[in-house]
Amino acid sequence: MSPPPPPLGRARRRGGRSDHTFDPALDDSELVDVRHQFAQGRWTRARTLLAGTGTDWDRRGHRVMALAEVPSAAGWAGDWLLAEPDSPDATTLLACAGVVRALRPQAKTAERDRAREACRAAAALDPADPTPWLGLMTLDRAHGSQDDTGADFEQIRSRHPEHHQAHHLMTARLSEAGSGSDPLHEVYDFAAWAAERAPADSPLAVLPVVAHAERYRVLAAEGGAPDDPAASGHWNGRRARQVVKAAFDWWLEWEREDHPRYCVDLNFLAHAKVCEGRPAEAAALFHRIGPHATAAPWSYSGRDPYPAFLAARDHALGAP
Repeated sequence: MSPPPPPLGRARRRGGRSDHTFDPALDDSELVDVRHQFAQGRWTRARTLLAGTGTDWDRRGHRVMALAEVPSAAGWAGDWLLAEPDSPDATTLLACAGVVRALRPQAKTAERDRAREACRAAAALDPADPTPWLGLMTLDRAHGSQDDTGADFEQIRSRHPEHHQAHHLMTARLSEAGSGSDPLHEVYDFAAWAAERAPADSPLAVLPVVAHAERYRVLAAEGGAPDDPAASGHWNGRRARQVVKAAFDWWLEWEREDHPRYCVDLNFLAHAKVCEGRPAEAAALFHRIGPHATAAPWSYSGRDPYPAFLAARDHALGAP
């Protein structure tokens, strides 16, 4: 018999939270290199990177949003735009850097308004690109209504129907509607619909697992579920077992390592397998994740995410 899962609801470090920084670039080594140079003001490398990314919209959104998180991104993107005033790439990057700034706790309403206007201006400059709408959706996810977030999502979906990050944002937003444990909650229907309509090799096959994790996050925050997901029973119901098995089977068949946000899906799936009490299957996922942990879903219920990730990984890799 496998040992019980670790108590993921507890912090693993005395004296405060871990100082580990999660890297939004994940395993995109080219992005990591360019971001380092961009942070030093060499924006021409960012220009080359985004030009080379082309219309791979998931990768473009991933790269733009990661570059936008550089503390000096707005300044360097502004310099780029001064040199190339008609550049859609510079305009979009500057707009998304404004979104990152507008998401800071101390940001004012005026900053959020300017960021929204910048995203809409970037969208008008390159109507085919869903990335400015991704920036706007990221902002509205935090400071807009569900209708605002849904409208942004439809703008993105009309340009790229399988947009990975947009589906994750919409899932997180929908999970926050209503209260109490509802097995027919709309977020489950949304995730099932998205997974069913996507191509067979689409990583949206994992979205029902993401929906289950996001709903747990809300229930735990409301006090409707224990703060240790592995002990909550949330992952042991019929629906949870079905969606986790379907996602794991999809991964075994397709294993889309070429997708820029592949590690995000693996973290959600590994978390589900640990909470389900299947450490051997989780171990296979942790081997693929390597060092590329993500804060979500390990942070859910207010846990310190990196110690929670390490505890789960150590448990899975040490399981017989």
